[in-house]
Amino acid sequence: MKNLYTAHAVSVGGRSGHVETDDKRLAFDLTPSLSKTGTNPEQLFACGYAACFGSALDAVAKKEKLDTGAITVKIDVELNQDESGGFSLAATINVTLEHLDKTQSEKLVNLAHHICPYSKATRGNIPVTLKVNDQPLAKAA
Repeated sequence: MKNLYTAHAVSVGGRSGHVETDDKRLAFDLTPSLSKTGTNPEQLFACGYAACFGSALDAVAKKEKLDTGAITVKIDVELNQDESGGFSLAATINVTLEHLDKTQSEKLVNLAHHICPYSKATRGNIPVTLKVNDQPLAKAA
């Protein structure tokens, strides 16, 4: 395997602490997920996943020679607590592809879900729901 890039980040103080990258392009304080102000780890994860999934969609659309128009990826990341007090995540990916119908969009979403590094990392670890235009896919990947 060939490494293309390595991101470096440091967190001090956990969910109520400070995070920053080694190049200082990102550097800010975190707030707990239930806080009404500030940024939390679930938001950071959702942003990264949405950006990565959008790039995966673009890649599969080019391979399939389809003009998607604008690609919009909305990801909701849930922080859940189970009956025993443990915590887990769940994600819902909702995609809108401006120029494609539902069938074409679903095909690309499924293909993107198979190649996106975030999808690969979460597969089998957290529940991920795929949607096109707010509607669940006919066949979830």
